[in-house]
Amino acid sequence: MDDIDEALTRLARAPVPALDGLEARVLAQIAMPRAAQAGFGVGAITIAALAIGMIGAGFPASPSTAAPLSPFGANSPLAPSTLLAGAQ
Repeated sequence: MDDIDEALTRLARAPVPALDGLEARVLAQIAMPRAAQAGFGVGAITIAALAIGMIGAGFPASPSTAAPLSPFGANSPLAPSTLLAGAQ
């Protein structure tokens, strides 16, 4: 506990930083163009997204066949009792 008390005492005795000019610095940061901050990152992410999309579109999906589904039938594969019972 003494370390915390000493740290708080040092913090209380530290000089308060001057606040003059703070508003000008904040407004200058806000006025800075966002494109200059984005830089290389946005372009790299765009190219990566395009590459992933093209690669994903190149792989053929496995063919699937449509099966008749009767939601109100006795043997519905999506019925909770069927899903909970599993393959018995």
